Amino acid sequence: MNNIMDHSENNALTEADIVFVKTIPGLGVFELRSIDVEIDIKLIHNWVNRDYAVYWGMNGFSEQEVRNIYYSILEKAKVYIGEFNHKVTFLLECYNPQEDILGKYYESKNGDKGMHILIAPPEKSKSIPKFTWTIFTVIMDFIFSDGKNKRIVVEPDARNHKIHLLNKRAGFVFHKVLNLPHKQAYLEFCTREDYYNALQKT
Repeated sequence: MNNIMDHSENNALTEADIVFVKTIPGLGVFELRSIDVEIDIKLIHNWVNRDYAVYWGMNGFSEQEVRNIYYSILEKAKVYIGEFNHKVTFLLECYNPQEDILGKYYESKNGDKGMHILIAPPEKSKSIPKFTWTIFTVIMDFIFSDGKNKRIVVEPDARNHKIHLLNKRAGFVFHKVLNLPHKQAYLEFCTREDYYNALQKT
């Protein structure tokens, strides 16, 4: 089974579905669109059941269980599919921490935006230098393109050292360790200024 879906010939998805586009000279075009659970679920199910996605918390889940979870997530959050040159390469969840359990564990502010990111299996992006970092910047650019979003809030699993390094590179500042019901997490913040300052250093 292919683990990156090609939508270049899928008539069910049109330009009207696209919410953000970023062209990187010499690399290609990144696009974000709203998830279509019925179209995208097989690919997402494939990803979340892989070892590298263990922190996503769905290893061993059936396709129907993953489908149900995403319909539930969509009741409170927005979920986007990221495509690179018309191939699905990442998943982004955006939510309001004030409407999430996370909001009970820190002093949330208007303008806070929470996010979760899942990138395609690494073997598909080995040939593209700094591909994960590039995807991360596309996501940050997308979130901060909305002037209402003043600060991005993340709560990655405390054991996920790779994402901590990526967050730090993007300007996230560690605040404290949280003991959430389902995990021990790092609470980290990144303002628009933090992010832009970090980009000047990369």
